[in-house]
Amino acid sequence: MNNKIDFNKNNILFISNEHIEIETDEYKKDNEYNRQKIREKVEPWLTSIFQSEHLSLLVGSGLSVALTQNTSMMPRIKFSNDSISKKADEEAKKLGRGSANFEDDLRVAIELLKGYEIIGETKKDDLRKEINAKLKELLSSILKNENEFLNKINSIAEQNKNENSNEISNTNSQLVKEKNLLLLLEQFLLSFSTRTATRDRLNIFTTNYDRFIEYGLDEAGILTLDRFIGKLKPIMRFHRVDLDYHYNPPGIRGEPRYVEGVVRFTKLHGSVDWKFDGDQIIRIPLSFGGNGNENVFIDDPYNKVVIYPNSVKAVETAFFPYSELFRDFSTAVCRPNSVLVTYGYGFGDSHINRIILDMLTIPSTHLVIISYDLANGRIEHFINKCNEAQLTLMIGNELGNFESLTNYYLPKPAIDRITDRQARLLEKRKIMTQAYPQNKEPLKGENNDSEF
Repeated sequence: MNNKIDFNKNNILFISNEHIEIETDEYKKDNEYNRQKIREKVEPWLTSIFQSEHLSLLVGSGLSVALTQNTSMMPRIKFSNDSISKKADEEAKKLGRGSANFEDDLRVAIELLKGYEIIGETKKDDLRKEINAKLKELLSSILKNENEFLNKINSIAEQNKNENSNEISNTNSQLVKEKNLLLLLEQFLLSFSTRTATRDRLNIFTTNYDRFIEYGLDEAGILTLDRFIGKLKPIMRFHRVDLDYHYNPPGIRGEPRYVEGVVRFTKLHGSVDWKFDGDQIIRIPLSFGGNGNENVFIDDPYNKVVIYPNSVKAVETAFFPYSELFRDFSTAVCRPNSVLVTYGYGFGDSHINRIILDMLTIPSTHLVIISYDLANGRIEHFINKCNEAQLTLMIGNELGNFESLTNYYLPKPAIDRITDRQARLLEKRKIMTQAYPQNKEPLKGENNDSEF
């Protein structure tokens, strides 16, 4: 048990091996947090961390919940055979993950189907049909959440109509808030991705099947590198090739430079728009939100859609493409001077958790956990296995709130060389002032700021 960390607090701020109590009068007054004062503690620390040699971001379902305001967007799957739900609950408790989720239900149902197929059980056809029906519901719900979010964003164009109506004005206020969520998503991603181009690229990993991250990356103008090649029919590569973006400065030949704002992106559990096509995996042309073309995956989704139930055993990840995807994650984080930031990830995937623990065996690595809650105790359970000196924790309804986090606590979403030059210039002038008292003037040319 980490004695320095009190998990009973509403908000847990643990940085630089110190637990900072933000519920005190120093940081909170009249139930209002002094966010500027909290920022003075948090932002410089995160800025330093984000400029580490290797930086990775692991995003879980908490991001989708924050964007859609829908806490039940991925409900449990109810099969006609009650034994499936009971087995899913049993295995989830055995793994210390608390309550089961829809991935547990789906995985157990698939395992049962495999067993039926082995023994030639006649129930296999009915179970396969039921799994296909549940998968269709799951995929449709994912697209529905995307579509609702997109509709709210697009409806902002109507906010200026009928301004004299209170009802419409209230609706407009809500639309402005939804529009701001898109801007917040862009700023959130830019805070991580705006690294100096000469440093290693940011690696973004997600367990989500939806495409909110891809949508935010496109809207923010961030270039993405992944395993897919091709335009009309992108095909997943079986091997990893470290391609990158470069440009030639005007008037300079033979000295290409790295393009800024480039990230490497990996979806560890598959995606709603990935599909098996023979012995290949392709990315189908499915627009954000579906917009009526979701029938591209309706035919036998069990055999065609790349949706991955969470791993109960590491052997499950030995099958393509998940072995390659998890290997990308392990390669990115398990190296010296590596920092992993998690947001909205509830530590419910045992394979990912093992990789993170392996990473922390390297003394120079660091883990930043940002979460709205403790995920039914799973985060606390994981933290108790870690060396607290390698941890930064921002957990709670204030520190993990998507809007507060993005607006106040994350670093500025830009490569801010100007502020750095200003700080060095002020420091130099301070030294010059100390060297030359007020009654003396420096010699001409000694106070030269041109190098800044």
